[in-house]
Parts: sequence; structure tokens; C-alpha cells
Amino acid sequence: MRHAFGLPQVLLIILFVGGIVTVTMRYASLGAQHYADSYTREQAELFLQSATEAALLRLSTYDRSSGTCMPNVTVRSSDGKFEGNVTIEHYYLADGSTCSNVAYTPIQSEESHGMVSIRIIVTSDNTNAKILHPIRLERRSLQRP
Repeated sequence: MRHAFGLPQVLLIILFVGGIVTVTMRYASLGAQHYADSYTREQAELFLQSATEAALLRLSTYDRSSGTCMPNVTVRSSDGKFEGNVTIEHYYLADGSTCSNVAYTPIQSEESHGMVSIRIIVTSDNTNAKILHPIRLERRSLQRP
């Protein structure tokens, strides 16, 4: 009589090793998706900061002498992954200044003239192949252009 594995034992070992490989690959796939989503979210947060700065730059060059104020700004990323919609919700203007198309509050302090309350919403372009899951970030802040 020979001492060796029989066919049923070999099949069980192959089935066991196959199950371990399947579970390992599943967890590796989940880990890769997590890292890709984290990277994309970090890019979106950095783009949100850039969109805020771009909107403030546009606001600082806008001519309010006609009595109108800029109500919103749209910023798109150069790689087409994200779009930022900046809505100016409220202006704080020194006495004598007006803003006919956006809410404003007259203030007594010349140092705070032109401050704005803004809301920034960054959304991902889901048609981009590099975006695995949709991203939407929102931030409100009080800024001085």
C-alpha cells in the first residue's frame, strides 16, 4: 500500500486554497477602491480651496460702481474632474454702497467693506473614468476679497 494523497484530499486542498485566494483578492480590491476614493476626495478638497481663491480673485476685480454685485461664480478644474459653484449669499458694504441683485447689509466699518458670505459646492464629473464614486463637498465661509 502506498502512502500518498488521494484524489478527494487533493480536491479539498485545491478548493481550500482557492477560497483563501478569493477572499484575499476581495479585500485587496476593497482596499484599492478605498485608496482611490480617498485620493479623489483629497483632490476635491484641494479644488474647493482653489475655487474659493479663484472666486475671491474674480470678486476683487468686479466693478460694483453700477450698483450691481456678482451673484455667483463657476470654476472648473483643468482636468475636467470637478466643478465648483460659488454662490455669494450676502455682501457687507460700507454705508452709501448698494447692491441691487444680491442681499447686502450696510455696515459702519470701512475695514469690513466688501466682505462676503459665500457658499461653495464642489461636485465631481461622474462621466470621468477616474471618478469611481460621486463626490459632493459644500462649505460656507465669510471672506474678504
